[in-house]
Amino acid sequence: MTGDSKKRPRAFRLDPRETAQAEAPIQNGDFTVEPQPDAFAPENLGAAPDAAEQAVEIAQKRGLLQGGFLQGGLPSWSGLFWAAIGGLFSFAIGLWLNQLIDQLFARSAALGYIGLALAGLALIALAAIAAREVYAIFRQRHIARLHIALAQAREADDRDAARLHVGELIALYESRPETAEARANLTRLRGEIIDGRDLIDIAERELMQKLDDAARRQIASAAKSVSILTAVSPRAILDVIFVAAQALRLIRRIAEIYGGRPGWLGVWKLARAVGTHLAITGGMAVGDSLLQQFVGHGIAAKLSARLGEGVLNGLLTARVGLSAMAVCRPMPFAARKQPGVSDVAPFLMGGGEKSTKQDFSGKQDADV
Repeated sequence: MTGDSKKRPRAFRLDPRETAQAEAPIQNGDFTVEPQPDAFAPENLGAAPDAAEQAVEIAQKRGLLQGGFLQGGLPSWSGLFWAAIGGLFSFAIGLWLNQLIDQLFARSAALGYIGLALAGLALIALAAIAAREVYAIFRQRHIARLHIALAQAREADDRDAARLHVGELIALYESRPETAEARANLTRLRGEIIDGRDLIDIAERELMQKLDDAARRQIASAAKSVSILTAVSPRAILDVIFVAAQALRLIRRIAEIYGGRPGWLGVWKLARAVGTHLAITGGMAVGDSLLQQFVGHGIAAKLSARLGEGVLNGLLTARVGLSAMAVCRPMPFAARKQPGVSDVAPFLMGGGEKSTKQDFSGKQDADV
């Protein structure tokens, strides 16, 4: 073959009419072949986060990652107010304690030294409590940042970021014996999985299943307790106190399931994040409708007003639990289906005592 006859590579432009014709459905006898989207097109390489995930990230940023004394490098008015109130309260306690020690020394030197020792023990305990609260807040912030980082890595299909953050996820549960097998599998697969999105999905299926099931059981138990006690409670004020206490306890318990260790201040910050999530989503979870949630309340209200209030409070408690589940989870729902009220509390909606859950493969199994 001579050089003149050799075909050289050329660039040519497709006719738009031919492109449109190629994208049209192809009729082949009794069958119609629909054109498949290009998986490697720029618009198909990474899916944008859905509204549910955006709501979770906004709630985490407002409730856990922002706030405090500084806002964007400048002191906020609310942070400045509480800092000033805390300083005045500390001065008041210090002056009262100093006066008390002086009075004890005036009565007896032994009483003065005893009071001084007790004051020292109280200060040591207070410092330990404050250190534990700060550690719990920073741990919960780490979980929130890990959630956002894993969501971004999955969206961008970033292999290096996925491996890095999956390693952080494994380290988060290194002291949990129930996750030992899942952690061992993930440690082995971290260097073998090439696709970052697949690695994050495998991590969710391996690590989150038992934790999600434990969170679902906590939500179901709290919703049932609230609905029963509200139905038999003689006073409305008792209903309010019990529902609020159960909601805070549920938020704290779900945070502990997913690796957080919130103290009193941490629970309030989590409650703020959960409240933000409820406000953004309008109390609506994926797969549920307002009519579906309140149909049981309407039927029960016709039978008994107290029973209807019990069902409604149970539904609201389940909603709080689902929001806490979304906010406290260290990774977004992707490979696993995000549960709704009908999944965690079917007994409030006429669905029986057993619920079904859908895993990544689409199969359904009973939730024990």
